[in-house]
Amino acid sequence: MVNLRERAEQGRHHHRRPTVPFARTTRQKPRRWPLALRFIKGAIHSVIILPVTLHGLFAALIVFLDLHLDGSLSLPTSIIPSLSIVVGLMLVFRNQTSYNRFWDGRNYLTVIITSVRNLTRSFLACSAAQSHAPTTNNPTSSPPPSPPTNTTFNTDRLETERVINILVAILYATKNHLRSAWGAEIIPGTHISPKGTATPFPEYSQLFPQGFTGLDDRGVGLPLQLTFFVEAYIKHFFDKGYFHGPQASQMTVQLNTLTDAYGRMETIRLTSIPIAHLIHQKQVLCLFGCVLPFALVSSMKWFTIPIVVLVTFTLYGIDGIAMQLEDPFGFDKNDIRMDAIVEDVRTEIMVLLEEWKRYDSFGSSLPSHPLKSDMSYHKSTLEAPHILFPTPNPSPKIQRIEYWY
Repeated sequence: MVNLRERAEQGRHHHRRPTVPFARTTRQKPRRWPLALRFIKGAIHSVIILPVTLHGLFAALIVFLDLHLDGSLSLPTSIIPSLSIVVGLMLVFRNQTSYNRFWDGRNYLTVIITSVRNLTRSFLACSAAQSHAPTTNNPTSSPPPSPPTNTTFNTDRLETERVINILVAILYATKNHLRSAWGAEIIPGTHISPKGTATPFPEYSQLFPQGFTGLDDRGVGLPLQLTFFVEAYIKHFFDKGYFHGPQASQMTVQLNTLTDAYGRMETIRLTSIPIAHLIHQKQVLCLFGCVLPFALVSSMKWFTIPIVVLVTFTLYGIDGIAMQLEDPFGFDKNDIRMDAIVEDVRTEIMVLLEEWKRYDSFGSSLPSHPLKSDMSYHKSTLEAPHILFPTPNPSPKIQRIEYWY
């Protein structure tokens, strides 16, 4: 553990400091420059430089003509407040709407991640009962099922491992689906086989079941297709008696919540701002920027140019931010960091899965008291495993268990 003094010493230099968890999502290094002096990374200057430059050149032309032609090109300054009110209201509406789309998209991604975490926890914890004889959920069946054989037990473990991988694949599929990353389109990460057909992204290589074929080319989104595997797993293990009714019902609710959040993210992605609003807003911005030099030229002369540039920079900057936030699922600097978020969640779930496999599906070497972190017990009392991640002791009779929270 790094103490505060060492941490303060490290903070004086420009070092990347990975954090766990959220190793990819959190900031990896401190900012070198104040935000007011940043013009490249994360800024929208490259988006608005063209209209701002054109308005500056137009203002220079108006000033030149006003100084070298007979008469005056100036307009009364009273028209500026009237136009500025309209421009301000439209920009506020545009920016607030775009930010709401960004924030809602992030919240729905959190809903999907939470559902995946809950399903992972339920599948791994409840599958501990696979090492014991399941209880039937059918009250009409007379004899209870016999204890599972080694072959059945291993098959059930493989089924659980497969469905956990599918849950992780749903995260990647949602991310790629929202970015229209499907089919054989040449995009970063797409691989074309010698026959000319698209093969799955490398991130899917260890997640899909053997022989899996996507239905994107037939109009079915990959996230929706994968949810059928999860639903089938819940039904299969409920029928075998590993899940009781309320458990299976709650798992189905989590899956429905995941699908609902995925649909809402699709709505954000596919429903753009009405084109009439976008056209009128651009026209009003252009009109305001063109009228502004006429209202300032008589009093400001050549100072009209920098004032027009500053005003149009401010207004077009707000519009540029709204344009980037309107579709928050892309690759822009200001978009949701979906790649990093999904990778962090994958790391989290894979660690859980590895620990589950390492400790024999939380089998007979685990205690029945999940909340006690310092406890000694005799091995003969261990009959109901419901706890995650012990630190095993080689002692055959007495063990000391430590739990991670």
